[in-house]
Formats: sequence, structure tokens, C-alpha cells
Amino acid sequence: MYPVRFDGSFAGWREAARHQLQRGLAPHQLSWEDGRQEADLFGQLDTIEPPAANECSVRVPRALLDQLERAARFRCNGRWALLYRILWRVAQGDHAAMMAGDVDGSELHMRLKAVRREAHHLHAFLRFKPRDATAGGPELVAWHEPAHDILASASGHFAERLGRQTWMIATPDDGVYWDGENLHHINPCPPEWKQLAQGTDDRNEAMWLAYYGSTFNPARLNRSVLETNMPVRFWRNLPEGPMIPRLMSQARAGAQADGQAQAVSVRPGKRIQAEAEQVLPVRPPA
Repeated sequence: MYPVRFDGSFAGWREAARHQLQRGLAPHQLSWEDGRQEADLFGQLDTIEPPAANECSVRVPRALLDQLERAARFRCNGRWALLYRILWRVAQGDHAAMMAGDVDGSELHMRLKAVRREAHHLHAFLRFKPRDATAGGPELVAWHEPAHDILASASGHFAERLGRQTWMIATPDDGVYWDGENLHHINPCPPEWKQLAQGTDDRNEAMWLAYYGSTFNPARLNRSVLETNMPVRFWRNLPEGPMIPRLMSQARAGAQADGQAQAVSVRPGKRIQAEAEQVLPVRPPA
């Protein structure tokens, strides 16, 4: 196999893939190595490019390139090999490679779905923390740990909603900064961004936790549904995350009978008893 080295970006891969297609090299002949991977111990043995046939122009559907760009955000060891295999097959006239019923196409659509879901997780579970505007820098900061490379493509969602308010999002891999007019993406994320995002305290957090705890309804708790819609891996970065296991434990210990948080149920007040027929009157059949 012959190593193909590029900078780890989709643009870099696309340029390298175009070159290999023009040379007529099949997927099994290539080993993709982006700039974020360590060099192969034996990679130096195959650094000489193979002889190629006469180069020719290659045309593929624009829709395929859009799909490959989005699928490239999926993190896995073989992300680039699958993309080239699909690109090669379509370039050879096998358009079934783009279909969900195909072996490669099925994997492609699975990755596209995972990337879309991870972008939704960013929008749903990111928590900005306000900063003192006189301190300089962004007015809002946030720390997030996405499973895939969706930050650059999905963070524009916040620019549309926060207007000219400046903000920054840091992740273990990359970061984005909105200066009120333009969105700046940096990879890798600067250490000072990580420190700022993880070290800022939210002055409104206590109020939010009091609200979340008082509105938690133990009678409607469904752990499997909760963990499906709010994966456990995000809990540690949510202000309310540490509260969730305790609230679930209280629900299982009997709080479900009150239908409200324990702190609310123990407050003084008048308990009204009502028969089921009085609460839900039975209507005569039409």
C-alpha cells in the first residue's frame, strides 16, 4: 500500500483524492494518513509513488461531494478510506455506492446520521457562561466535548441567535470565537481558550439549579428515555448534570408518589384529596 499524506482537512483530502483518481489508483492500493495521525512505523518503505496511467479528468456528482464533506466529520480510524472507496466507485460509474442499500452506502448514511445528531447535541446541551464585559474577550464562554468534528459547521447556529454578543466555544480538539461579525475557527484549540471555558464560574448557576430541581417531575421519570435524549456523557459538563442521579434516586425512593420534587412536596400547604371521577369526569358515549 502507498501512503497518501495530507493536512487532515476535507479540502486537503479532496485535493489528494482527486490526484489519486486521476492516476487511476484503486482504494486497496492506498493508505490514508492525515496530519493528526502518527506516522506509520513502516511507512518509509512505501514512500515512492507507484507508476500511474495517463491522468484523466474525473467528474462526480456535486451531491456526492456534499455527502462526503459531511461524512468526513465522523471520527473513526477509517474515515478517509471509506470516502475514497465511495468516490472511486462512483467515478467508475457505480452510483449504488451512494445508496443506503449498498454496503459502503449504508456506512456512509450511518455516519451522516451520527454527524447530524451530534450537531443537535451541540445545540441542545451547550451551556454558555457569562463573563464580565470589562475583562475583555468574549462575553460568553462554553466548554463542550463532541464525539465528532461538528464544531465549525454547527456553531453558526449560535451566531444567528446571539447577534453581536461575543462568545467562544472550546473543545478538547478545536475552538470557535464569534467577534460579533465573523466566526473564527481554530484547530487545535488554544490552551488559553480551554482554560477560560473551563475556569469561568456562572453567577446565575444557583438560580438555574433551584429552578431545575423544583420543576423536576419524578412521577414522569423514564430513565431510558432520559438517557436516550440526554446522553450520560454530556452530564458532567451541564450545571444540572450532577443533580440528575440524585433526583432519579429520590424518585425511585418514593418521590414519584408526590409528582413533584421533594423540596417542594415537604413545604407547608393544604393537600386536597379528590376522587378520580371528579378529576376526570366520565363522558357518556355519543
